[in-house]
Amino acid sequence: MNNNDLESLNGTQTDKAAAMDKYQQALSKYNCNISDADVAEAVRKIITEKVLENDTEAVKRFLLGSVELTSLHTTDTDEEILAMVEKVNRFADKYPGLPHVATICTYPIFAKLVSQSLEVDGMEVTTVCASFPASQTFIEVKVAETALAIADGSTEVDIVMPVGRFLSGDYEAVADEIGEIKDTCGETPLKVILETGCLGSMAQVKRAAILAMYSGADYIKTSTGKEKLSATPESVYVMCQAIREYYDQTGIQIGLKPAGGINTVMDAVTYYTIVKEVLGEKWLTNKWFRLGTSRLTNLLISELVGQEVKYF
Repeated sequence: MNNNDLESLNGTQTDKAAAMDKYQQALSKYNCNISDADVAEAVRKIITEKVLENDTEAVKRFLLGSVELTSLHTTDTDEEILAMVEKVNRFADKYPGLPHVATICTYPIFAKLVSQSLEVDGMEVTTVCASFPASQTFIEVKVAETALAIADGSTEVDIVMPVGRFLSGDYEAVADEIGEIKDTCGETPLKVILETGCLGSMAQVKRAAILAMYSGADYIKTSTGKEKLSATPESVYVMCQAIREYYDQTGIQIGLKPAGGINTVMDAVTYYTIVKEVLGEKWLTNKWFRLGTSRLTNLLISELVGQEVKYF
């Protein structure tokens, strides 16, 4: 190795160290020294003392209006997605007085179909982009897929944080990628999925949440639903803490989306309660609080109408 090569290598190493210092300095403004045990105890206290008071019809109506009705199957077809959209279009006639869901979430190949066939005012068209769910491809591919989805009518974009790079400590690469995709989105809201079940600890969840927001996320989301461990009350609690601290530091409000493993109405009520206790009423709108689920939709309707419903 000649002197020029050595100088180039040293320069690269210096640049990487400076970049790491930049992100470590950003993280140092937040309390990332949290223990799993302390988080578990805080969540236990909220569930024990607060959840039952939110087990009400009003809360369930709100939760129904916060659902992102989702179909992310390998076997999805145009006909199946169109059938789901048509059920949404007819929902107000079938269940007058109940709120419609917040958005329909699909793979980007269906963005045009959903946007052209959806007839309900106030609903968003969400697509999962950037090599969902693994996020393991070239940034050029991720940017192109995101741009194509938006051109086809997607009004919100969900992506997965490059988890492998985060776990290896390459915060610069994580931030650069999220930032580039956000630049592609422009005014279209970007939700960044942390895949919290893969991160190993609540301290890592906190770091990932802060890094995602710092890099341009408009929402942070727990999970893809494709891993063994998806949303948990503990991960949602920590993400709420991160959102609260980020808001206090910057004045920027970031949304939250628990997703994956939301199997019961009480699961949803628990997440609502955590948001209410940590973030407060300002986040209790279907703009800032979403639930990524499909099975929950019928369960909420069933409780609200007083009989078993399998509409969706």
